[in-house]
Amino acid sequence: MTINVYTEQTPNPATMKFMVNKLLINGSEDFATKESAEHSPFAKELFKFSFVNGVFFASNFVTITKTEDAEWPDIEPILKEFVKGAVESEYKIKEDTSAEAPVFEGSDLEIKIQQILHDYVRPAVEQDGGAISYKSFDDGIVTVELRGSCSGCPSSTITLKSGIQNLLQRMVPEVKEVVSEAL
Repeated sequence: MTINVYTEQTPNPATMKFMVNKLLINGSEDFATKESAEHSPFAKELFKFSFVNGVFFASNFVTITKTEDAEWPDIEPILKEFVKGAVESEYKIKEDTSAEAPVFEGSDLEIKIQQILHDYVRPAVEQDGGAISYKSFDDGIVTVELRGSCSGCPSSTITLKSGIQNLLQRMVPEVKEVVSEAL
């Protein structure tokens, strides 16, 4: 199979989404630091580039966060070629790649919130090179964690309040607010 790589800009100017025509991982993996990539051969190699500041994998893409001093026109072709070679060489994203269906826990209400986040919100957030995970529901407040291109993105607050919060409030009247836990 010939591996094709193309890039998409994300709402976060510091990140770029590198799409491939092959499933890389079921679920997602976030490597916000070089140290966190210790058990990921793919991410570890990406962090060897001095201009790579973060790596996030989901389904068929890797979102790469660049350092402030790097410019996309200079580094995009280098990263594109590297991602192509890494996928062709079948670099592992993590040492244990067992795929599991999501497990939702908590009260019936919490399970309903998690299911909505998984079915409706996750695909949209992944389109922009990010990921969302449920943290808690307490006294009407849903706490989520945003990763990948969503982490530190200028428009993530708008996404959180106008998109996710409105959707959850319509589908689960008990939800009063949605907040993001800082990483």
